[in-house]
Amino acid sequence: MNIVVPVKLVPDLVEGLSVDQSGTSLDTAWMRLIISEFDDHAIEQAILLKEAGGGQVVVVAPDVEGVDDVLFTAAAKGADRLVKLDAQLGIGVDNHTLARALAGVIKDMHPDLVMTGVQAHNDLDGSVGPLLAAFLGMPYVGYIAGVSAGDGRIAVRKEYPGGLVAEMEVQTPAVLGIQAAAKPPRYVAVSKVRQAMQTAKIEPAAVGEPDPRGAPKILRLFQPEPAERATMIQGNPEQVAAKLVDVLREAGLV
Repeated sequence: MNIVVPVKLVPDLVEGLSVDQSGTSLDTAWMRLIISEFDDHAIEQAILLKEAGGGQVVVVAPDVEGVDDVLFTAAAKGADRLVKLDAQLGIGVDNHTLARALAGVIKDMHPDLVMTGVQAHNDLDGSVGPLLAAFLGMPYVGYIAGVSAGDGRIAVRKEYPGGLVAEMEVQTPAVLGIQAAAKPPRYVAVSKVRQAMQTAKIEPAAVGEPDPRGAPKILRLFQPEPAERATMIQGNPEQVAAKLVDVLREAGLV
């Protein structure tokens, strides 16, 4: 089975984030980037499938600062090919542009499955997975928490609100949005990553001119601004209830 896992790097929320002078993007001077958490689960799920039934895992990522470490870490975990998009997509690239660039590269790989994280915390224009599926002309199933393969079929577990779980059979090729791998992402020692740096090779992939059609235009980026303070209602339960009714009546809600 040929499994392709496109990943993206996102700002590390442990670090303090600030808006640059333009007021439309984050200041990248001291920004630390890490792999999106759900993309890390997608890599793990792909490697689990490979270990269970064979095949190869290809990890694809845009060329941003720190991406080499992410790719070599994937190799240390068990990925077979590492591909870096040879394009100036930038840290804050929108998902429409990124998905189009990924689709142009992935379609030539003829994957059986494309697995990507179900979302990232800096997604402003939808998740990469559904966009990528549309550009590739493949079906998409998201919020997947487990994938198994056997007898020429792919079975997935999809989670719904309220604790409901659906088991589905998916025809390939398809794009899956991974919420959680069947097992937590494995830890690899730094020494193993360094070993992968000596043996694994990152392949450049040519990408045409970025195409941002459909992406939103950011007019302003800012910290939440304080508005009116909350009003604390004092008194016994009957007095509080009466005051709440007055407030709702003044607002035209009752």
